[in-house]
Amino acid sequence: MLEDLKIISYPDPRLRRVSVPVKEFRDKLGDLVRRMFELMREAKGVGLAAPQVGYNIRLFIVNHTQKPEDDRVYINPVLFDAEGEETSSEGCLSLPNINVDVTRAKSAKMQAVDVNGKPIEQVETDYVARIWQHELDHLNGILLIDHMGPTAKVENRKILKELEEKYVAEHREEPRGKVK
Repeated sequence: MLEDLKIISYPDPRLRRVSVPVKEFRDKLGDLVRRMFELMREAKGVGLAAPQVGYNIRLFIVNHTQKPEDDRVYINPVLFDAEGEETSSEGCLSLPNINVDVTRAKSAKMQAVDVNGKPIEQVETDYVARIWQHELDHLNGILLIDHMGPTAKVENRKILKELEEKYVAEHREEPRGKVK
């Protein structure tokens, strides 16, 4: 079943749901994490949240170097002690071909648990702190387009419209009673 898992795109409504905490740490969770890393690498991403693959649970993965030893899993993350401010361009695997300038905290502390339920506490700055904040947005149903100003919305309206049309086309129901 996880082999069929794919990264979902805007405007899929699952991307807008607030994710629920993970309560059970079973083998299935490890399988999901492994598949998410595969999908993230295929898409050449640096982070991927469970809602982006259709699972509305509070889990995201990060790897800012693409080296396997830098794979990180954050379950039930809480971000705090955010400090500073920095604006930089961001992209999103669920909003392909869109980049937006987003202002985020320059550093932050994260408390979470890993795939085995072991507590994690880290402090990060710059790029990794930005990835955390982006992925945490996904867990709260917030998308990159929510950070767009009026100019960015105009600049990206064609791509957004194409994504919306593609979603509608892929999710059309066959007319009832139609014989194949």
